[in-house]
Amino acid sequence: MLYLIGLGLADHRDISVKGLEIVKKAERVYLEAYTAVLLVDKEQLEAYYGREVIIADREMVESSSDEILADADKVDVAFLVVGDPFSATTHTDFVLRARQNDPPIPTRVLPNASILTGIGCTGLSLYNFGQTVSMVFFTENWKPSSYYDRVKENVGLGLHTLVLVDIKVKEPNLEAMARGRIRYEPPRYMTVAQCAAQMIETEEERGEGVCGREALAVGVARVGAEDQLIRAGTLEELAEVDMGKPLHSLVLVGKRMHEMERDFIRDFAVNKETFDRVWARDYEGKA
Repeated sequence: MLYLIGLGLADHRDISVKGLEIVKKAERVYLEAYTAVLLVDKEQLEAYYGREVIIADREMVESSSDEILADADKVDVAFLVVGDPFSATTHTDFVLRARQNDPPIPTRVLPNASILTGIGCTGLSLYNFGQTVSMVFFTENWKPSSYYDRVKENVGLGLHTLVLVDIKVKEPNLEAMARGRIRYEPPRYMTVAQCAAQMIETEEERGEGVCGREALAVGVARVGAEDQLIRAGTLEELAEVDMGKPLHSLVLVGKRMHEMERDFIRDFAVNKETFDRVWARDYEGKA
């Protein structure tokens, strides 16, 4: 059987008891290492699990999945995913390939916490979230703004928007590729500050009042870890906040925010006076 096992958000100890039991007896254990990363390294996982862990990068999962699925109809194969296995569409496709294998490979999914539920640590009600969007690193010549339209729909409904920020792991160097060589860039992890700054930049280009400088937002870092950090404020304030090590995410706050949600995130405000002023002007009574 092919097991897709969620590892949770923080470290090696977040795996479920069921998941750990499967890992210990599986023939092979893979760790998907590109849609998200744990806050511990591969060696710590191997020490805790008592097993060798094979790193499965994007190229292996998307182009060489046969290697992972080999003999999985005869032996147990564990495929570890940071967070919850189905938080990324890549893994839905992976299960479909297992089902379509000849012969079909039985699959079982063991869920775990993901940022989609873990973001509740902000005190913002999960019932009040709209569509989740992703923010990629802007370049000098490429600044995609398709996310803006979905954020606009959420804003129109008064809903919060979870913004997942970019992770660049094992990205090929384009200049080296042009010369026929393979060289990978160092890992890069977008910060809350970078995300907030890019949202402001898009707003200044589009000008539709979706995510301006004084829009309220909440930044989170290392959700589920002992050094979890939460900061609330305007996008302009968050664009200047240092939230430390990855992984980061951002929530653009919707106008339907309840007073109880407001009271909860106010404790994390960069500047409570600014927070209260913007709340009273743009948010209070909009629920």
